Amino acid sequence: MAEAADSQAPPGPGVRYGTSGSTGGESTATAGGPAGAPAPPGRRRVRLPAPAARRRWRRRAATVLLAALPVLAGSALPAGATAQPSRASGAAPHAAPAAGQSLAHQARQASAQQQASAQQAAAHPQLRTAGTGSRSVEVSLNQVTPSVPADGDTLTLSGTLTNTSRTAVGRARLDVRSGPKLDSRSAIEQAGARKGYLSGADGTAVARKYSREIGGIAPGVTRPFSIKVPVGALHLDADGVHQIAVSLTGRARGRGYDQVLGIGRTFVPRQQGSPGQKTKFTYLWPLMSTPHLTARTEPDDQQTPVFQDESLIDELKPGGRLQEMVELGKDLPVTWVLDPDLIATADMMSRRYRVAREDGGTTAGKGQEYARQWLDELEKAVQGKEVVALPFADPDLASLAHRGKDVPGALSSLGSATALGRKAIEVALHTKPSTDFAWPYEGAVDPSIVDVATSAGARNIIARSDSIRDSRLPYTPTSARPIGGGTTALVADARLSKEFEGDMTRAGTASLAVQEFVSQSLSLARQMPTRQRSVVVAPQRRPTTSQAQAMAAGIRAVHGSNWAEAQRLSDAADARPDPGADRRVPGAAHYPAALRRTELPKAAFEQVRDTKDTLDDFKVILSRADRVVPPFGNAIDREISNTWRGDVKGAVTFRDAVQKDLLDLKRKVRLIKKSDITLSGREATIPVTVQNNLFQRVDGLELELSSSRIGLDVGDAQQVKVDGGHSQSIKFDTTAKNNGRAIVYAQLYTADHKPYGEVMKFRVNVTSITSTVLIVIAVGVLLMVLAGVRMYTQRKRRGPPPDPDALLEPGPDDGDGSADDGKSGGAGPRDEDGPHDEDGTGKPGPASQEQQPQQDEKSDEKQGGKKDENRGEKEDTAEQEKQEQRQEPEKEKGPDEDRRASSDAATDGGSAAGRAGTDTGRQTDSPLGTGEKVER
Repeated sequence: MAEAADSQAPPGPGVRYGTSGSTGGESTATAGGPAGAPAPPGRRRVRLPAPAARRRWRRRAATVLLAALPVLAGSALPAGATAQPSRASGAAPHAAPAAGQSLAHQARQASAQQQASAQQAAAHPQLRTAGTGSRSVEVSLNQVTPSVPADGDTLTLSGTLTNTSRTAVGRARLDVRSGPKLDSRSAIEQAGARKGYLSGADGTAVARKYSREIGGIAPGVTRPFSIKVPVGALHLDADGVHQIAVSLTGRARGRGYDQVLGIGRTFVPRQQGSPGQKTKFTYLWPLMSTPHLTARTEPDDQQTPVFQDESLIDELKPGGRLQEMVELGKDLPVTWVLDPDLIATADMMSRRYRVAREDGGTTAGKGQEYARQWLDELEKAVQGKEVVALPFADPDLASLAHRGKDVPGALSSLGSATALGRKAIEVALHTKPSTDFAWPYEGAVDPSIVDVATSAGARNIIARSDSIRDSRLPYTPTSARPIGGGTTALVADARLSKEFEGDMTRAGTASLAVQEFVSQSLSLARQMPTRQRSVVVAPQRRPTTSQAQAMAAGIRAVHGSNWAEAQRLSDAADARPDPGADRRVPGAAHYPAALRRTELPKAAFEQVRDTKDTLDDFKVILSRADRVVPPFGNAIDREISNTWRGDVKGAVTFRDAVQKDLLDLKRKVRLIKKSDITLSGREATIPVTVQNNLFQRVDGLELELSSSRIGLDVGDAQQVKVDGGHSQSIKFDTTAKNNGRAIVYAQLYTADHKPYGEVMKFRVNVTSITSTVLIVIAVGVLLMVLAGVRMYTQRKRRGPPPDPDALLEPGPDDGDGSADDGKSGGAGPRDEDGPHDEDGTGKPGPASQEQQPQQDEKSDEKQGGKKDENRGEKEDTAEQEKQEQRQEPEKEKGPDEDRRASSDAATDGGSAAGRAGTDTGRQTDSPLGTGEKVER
């Protein structure tokens, strides 16, 4: 038990461990003796378990890790601390940790601190990016003046210090470090990308008198600084590019020694004499923007354009991106590369224009003054400079070559886009641009891209050296490379072209980019000082304001140097190429996959084709096609622009808007919806109405009807011509062979028999008329005619209406009787309506006296019937028939009847004569006394 207890007890301070040769997985140790030696007399041999060896290897690994920490973390541990860990620390600033702490213990402490930091960062995500070691303080060199110092100059380094750690920094010191000369372009690139302090690579501090003492800096606090150092104190003896750094050395809380807490680097190019042949540089200065115009225009005589929004004002007004580029570029030795669409858009904005609203309406634009001022400044800036006009709207040549070539007609507009671009620049800027250059996106090319570019009329293609590489040459060759077919590739330098693509809003980043740009140009010139070379610099297409400012600073610095001079792009294309330069265009497999993913899809070109076809079908019917084709044709060119790279949603939205505007315009010429109709008979006419809501006349359309039944002939197609704002009814003579229902389809066609618009259909019901129906209709018509004749006859018989003011009683001269008639014994004729003298005394007899009231009563009834116009039809007709029956016998009597009546009167007396002279009798019980007509 005692032995077991001793074996489990931890070894004393003087215990050394050795490894036994046993295979049992155990190790043995002898107190006070060498490892593996037999135990001396009087001492016990202690068996230790195998984990002891593992602990030993852990300690050794921790020792190695701790020794590597200064390199990995950038700490400025003194060499003695790593080479001699057992040495006691002194009072020097770079003292090692206190004695008594083993390296294993330090490693365990470091591991514990890292775990605690990780836990704290997990609990507080905002602290995950906190700096440690030589990244505790961010040193930003915001300004280096002069960019290219000469002997006797004083170099001024200005910037800021920002504590990015979680702990405060005590008193610290700023030192200027002069690094080694960088002999290659790749060395400059690597030094510019390096973060943190690296002993040996970041040089040594210059004289202490140029250092600056800095007080404490709390976490998150930023403090400015400025240091001036004579160029002679930097020991820049050799020509070339030198690295200059500003480091902050201090002691962080919890650390017992000083270390470099932050460092900022820059580059200082130095060239005392001429390097030989100056290198010629061509700087492209692009002016491009996103599409701002829609395809819509107002229907007025000026055809006022409609803008998507007013965002272009922000770029054109003072301080805007485009205004700043014009202001910067006017004093630079650059070649202007313009998108004609931008120039044409600004020209339209300088006049009256409208801005689209979300509800479909428009409002007046307000950017005329900004556009006019910008165009005036641009026109002055390009005078005497070379101007290159890209095809209108800067088409994406790579997307056309890779995705659009399989869509018929996708490449047909490149030639017209080139011509339109030239015209737009000439009209707006009054200068003649060059259109011999094509600029694929990011300068990446392959054989298909070259073919598409040359089809647009370009003889020079601006590529980039990361696409057409020169791995066989130890220097940067001249940009011009003949690639066959009379085409020249201008291979721009990739490092110089991409130098200003980062976030240049931070002054430190912009300053470093400028110094690196100048240093790269010197390093390039020093590669082959005896050979004249021509290099093209092609930056990003749409630099931001801060990027443009940094570009301008870099170009000015290079242009003012003694190793470079500027030249035009056309001169660079005509430069003598290097014989050893690679002239092979890389294959399609070498096209960058990242760029291929941002290309326009094939579906985009199919939609563009559909829009083109719609426009082609629409323009042939217009009397003023010039009001529709230019705005929509330009909008179609914008659909395949390079501006949509990386903006898939914006590209889709723009294409849909153009297509919708065109379809809305096309639908203004349409067929009016027709309801179902019924045709009665074998032949009929069907009218169909065509409506034109455009502001111009349409011509060249045909309207054609077709029936779903063979037995219904709807006639031939007819020409359609409708004035603007009017409708026209087209009539079709239709013949039906049998009864039934049919569906008739109406369709408009263009002159080449392409359907125009949607089909309009309606139902037709055909019904035939039989002979029986015709007879019934004829009889009905005849009855109506007879009824009209009868009514006319009755009204004619009545005669004119009596005078209501006439006397109703007869006058003294009325009647045929006289005094002489009485004397003759009644032999002569008498007035039938007069009184009868029955006794021969000249006085009326009883019969005459009785008949006189009856006649008066009849006269009253007759006059009353004529005056009362509101009586019913039956009463009027009955009264009229009575009067006719009474008057008819009197009219039909002849002379014989009168004589017979006289003879009868003489024989039978006055009463018989009274009955013979009238058709009515007294009111007796006999049939003759009823007052009806009696046939004699």
